[in-house]
Amino acid sequence: MLVAMTVFCFLKKNALMQNCPICNESRWVDKNTKEKKVPQKVLRYFPLTSRLRRKYSSRFTTKDMTWHHIGRSTDGLMRHPVDGKAWQEFDKKYPNFAKEPRNVRLGLAADGFNPFGNMSLTYSMWPVVLTTYNTPPWLCMKESSFMLTLLIPGPKSPDKDIDVFLRPLVDELKILWIDGVQMRDASTKTVFTMRAALLWTINDYPAHSSLSGWSGQGYKACPTCNADTPSCLVTNKIAFIGHRRFLTKNHKWRDSLLFNGKKETRDPPKPLTNILMLKQLQSLPNRVPGKHPSHGCVKRKRVTSELNWTKNSIFFELDYWSSLLLRHNINIMHVEKNVCESLLGTLLMNEKSKDTPKARQDLENMGIRKNLWLTRNNNKVYQPHAPYSFTPTDRIHFCKFIKGVRLPDGFGSNFKNKVSNDSNIIGLKSHDYHILMQRLLPIGVQGYLAANISIAIVDLSTLFQKLCALSLDMKDTKKAKKEVIKILCNLELIYPPAFFDIMVHLVLHLPEEAILGGPVYMRWMYPFERYMKKLKAYVRNKARPEGSIAEGYVADEALTFCSMYLEGMQTKFNRPDRNADAGISKRQLHVFSSQCRPISKKKIISLSEETRKSLE
Repeated sequence: MLVAMTVFCFLKKNALMQNCPICNESRWVDKNTKEKKVPQKVLRYFPLTSRLRRKYSSRFTTKDMTWHHIGRSTDGLMRHPVDGKAWQEFDKKYPNFAKEPRNVRLGLAADGFNPFGNMSLTYSMWPVVLTTYNTPPWLCMKESSFMLTLLIPGPKSPDKDIDVFLRPLVDELKILWIDGVQMRDASTKTVFTMRAALLWTINDYPAHSSLSGWSGQGYKACPTCNADTPSCLVTNKIAFIGHRRFLTKNHKWRDSLLFNGKKETRDPPKPLTNILMLKQLQSLPNRVPGKHPSHGCVKRKRVTSELNWTKNSIFFELDYWSSLLLRHNINIMHVEKNVCESLLGTLLMNEKSKDTPKARQDLENMGIRKNLWLTRNNNKVYQPHAPYSFTPTDRIHFCKFIKGVRLPDGFGSNFKNKVSNDSNIIGLKSHDYHILMQRLLPIGVQGYLAANISIAIVDLSTLFQKLCALSLDMKDTKKAKKEVIKILCNLELIYPPAFFDIMVHLVLHLPEEAILGGPVYMRWMYPFERYMKKLKAYVRNKARPEGSIAEGYVADEALTFCSMYLEGMQTKFNRPDRNADAGISKRQLHVFSSQCRPISKKKIISLSEETRKSLE
């Protein structure tokens, strides 16, 4: 399957074309060569139907494909997306689809990565991965459930033109929804018509913008609040403040002048209904994908009626897509990482700090918190110490606390290596921020900050901890939906407006999405990020990274399917866990046996005479 420079797919009726019909760009790198012609781009597509057929053709996997039908919770706890409101409303709207438990529900994840590792070469390749939500919660996010469907080539990100690359997948999803395909169930030995539906997408915020068509930049960057996104212009940036709008009309904070020097009289943003969203999309002009001479070099400005829409997403071609309650998940992994990074940077006053001279100038412009305004003396500008930042002494104590943390094996990174000069923390990964936000920060800030500030940070950490739990209580989640408004308002009373970027604002919508989609850990990017690390390991030929990944993936998938039928051998289906104990051997006496296994290389240590006597 070939794709030209102008992002035009040469497939089906266009398979024999030699030039792009939009800009007349050649399909080939050198169209005049006498040797084998090389295409401008190669899009690798792995058909979905054959992989789904494979799941029902094995007696080892076909039983798991109907778990969602018998595994629904009855105690009010959400343990699986089937317990979420979005799944249940989908079943009500499409009862013919829901009555066949063997019909497949899919989730789509897309993100870019550099296949060359830490090399300085700039390259962005985009795999599109699907996972099945029919299976139990302990299998949905496992590598064995992932299906690589598209391998979008680099070297540049497809950005909003990703819809052109998604064309073969969407066409197959249409067939699977309307007509279905004949499948043989290995467990019951019957033939049935299987249909499939895409429930939602999982991606970071830039990819969210590319797939949904709603831009994540500007005053209306929030896709949930839509046109009523609470935002304002501060010094050289947009701050997403004004969360008092979501409080009740008679709340005392609405009349307070401590937030921005004004009272809040606006109503909460109206929920974006599917009917209103479709009405907004109808006003969009037809945009030709790619870059071609007719566009020129000038970026087209959106008119007011377009709001933040950049395109009409290709997913709306699916009959059911516009009726879904949750189409694109807000990835809590990146939200938590960015929020924790801002908190930590402001606490330590490092290069990631949001407490800058411009942020202090914003406070002066709003006429609030006079004790934090910049002071000038002898043509020099001084920035008073803020109560939400550590003093130099407290900064050292906090870093020593982080340096002394010891985590269980495989739980996280060694934080000892992340502390620099006992005064800064650097080199943290997304999962490190996850541990820091939920486990370490609530403990570390107490004793160094004022009570009202430390309590606000602890409340925010507790909220993330509740949302990331393996099971969610519907009552507690609805309660968290109200508490998150107060938490953000408390933070607005503490931090300057520059602290509140779009990532901090998106925290407001996380409890609502948990009610719709169920447990967060089945809708975040952590397992897909680990899977992309595996895809990166397939690269053997640096000149052909996409081809290397395609060959490695096909070979691995074939071996995985065959390993289901191998007995007496260790495979990815019966491999012991990382921390599984070795057990007791029956050939040895119990007193000479160990129930544990070593986790490091064996090292013989000679005991001194004094040590021997002390052990006696």
